[in-house]
Amino acid sequence: MKEKKKHYPPYVDLPTVKLVQGRVRLPGSKSISNRILLLSALAQGTTTIHDLLASDDTLVMLNALHTLGVKWTQKEGTQTYTVHGTNGIFPQKNADLFMGNAGTAIRPLVAALAVLGGDYTVHGVPRMHERPIGDLVDTLNAVGAQIDYTGTPGFPPLHIQRGHIHAQQMQVNGNVSSQFLTALLMAAPLMTAAANNQDVVIEVIGDLISKPYIEITLNLMQRFGVQVERSGWQKFTIKAGQHYVTPGEIYVEGDASSASYFLAAGAICGGPIRVEGVGRNSIQGDVRFAEALEKMGAKISFGDHWIEAQSNGPLQAIDMDFNHIPDAAMTIAMAALYAEGTSVLRNIESWRVKETDRIVAVATELRKLGAVVEEGQDYLKVTPPAQLQAATIDTYDDHRMAMCFSLASLDGVLRRGAAMRINDPKCVAKTFPDFFEAFAKIYHKDLF
Repeated sequence: MKEKKKHYPPYVDLPTVKLVQGRVRLPGSKSISNRILLLSALAQGTTTIHDLLASDDTLVMLNALHTLGVKWTQKEGTQTYTVHGTNGIFPQKNADLFMGNAGTAIRPLVAALAVLGGDYTVHGVPRMHERPIGDLVDTLNAVGAQIDYTGTPGFPPLHIQRGHIHAQQMQVNGNVSSQFLTALLMAAPLMTAAANNQDVVIEVIGDLISKPYIEITLNLMQRFGVQVERSGWQKFTIKAGQHYVTPGEIYVEGDASSASYFLAAGAICGGPIRVEGVGRNSIQGDVRFAEALEKMGAKISFGDHWIEAQSNGPLQAIDMDFNHIPDAAMTIAMAALYAEGTSVLRNIESWRVKETDRIVAVATELRKLGAVVEEGQDYLKVTPPAQLQAATIDTYDDHRMAMCFSLASLDGVLRRGAAMRINDPKCVAKTFPDFFEAFAKIYHKDLF
């Protein structure tokens, strides 16, 4: 299955802008989209998915499911998909699966394949082969899966063969990526059947990062008919006898991480900016980004399905733990450029195992703008310059780098933005192919 690729120039030049205003309809959430796709494929019955994200990462999952024999169709001219569930048995037992750089696709799928059995090779782009998966593989192999590394131990690519799931108690480290726990949780109903209809208990070792993403997983599993009993954030129990059943129809919320760029723009540069598709009842933890902006002094309003931000005087520096919203926290590093004082972003070590080492990348590019930056293993300290400097921003094949640094072109209350050149803008296709068009609309300018 292929999708027509959007054409991007090698770079995009952003002029300085004095005021942004308007409304932005958000693309679907990547985290929700890929979870729903896999759950729909594993479920009994047919699921109609509305507002699925159109991006590289969801296309990777759609292609993988097609290769595994899952039947799905797209309604022409829409982001509505119909997925025919397999009732927990993928038809194709031998497959070569290319997973790009989509962590939300490869990790849950690897867990499901390891339990269901077959003969699968799983690989991705070079950066994916540098992103850790060892904690997940070790946990699965300890309970009878058969997963081998075909490259560097602890990292993809992988070879998955039929194992014999036998144990009902698992342990996984919680301090590298919450996607490992998500993968085990989503595969757990398959494990109960494979382990003679016994309950499955998952224990988390150490502190669990990115807890809101686990909340998304549990919420969606429940909508597909599987209840998870939770003892704090350390123990999760999946009772035997449960299996995934389609909810019939399901809607994908707008992406709360993508909302952060536009909300920050409103907070920095006048506004109001309203993002539509997420609101006060969102299941995504990244809506709490708006609370961080509010602490910095922005005016924030919530509706059931929208959030609005506007400037309310100079932004103030922030010192905050961002373990719960690591992706959206990158945008706070940009808002810090427009704040009074030095901002500190704490507990963000998970940035180091994302699409690039984001602590290094963000620090490097912020310095191009004139900021004084101190980087630690799990923190970033940002002191803004008196005036931002024009710069050519490298994006490291990381969608969030391109989107975040676009904000440095805005004029704030305390200091003016500067002309930005964003290299390799096509990287935004990972989650938000139309980002620059949407950004241009609040600019009221044409960028291409």
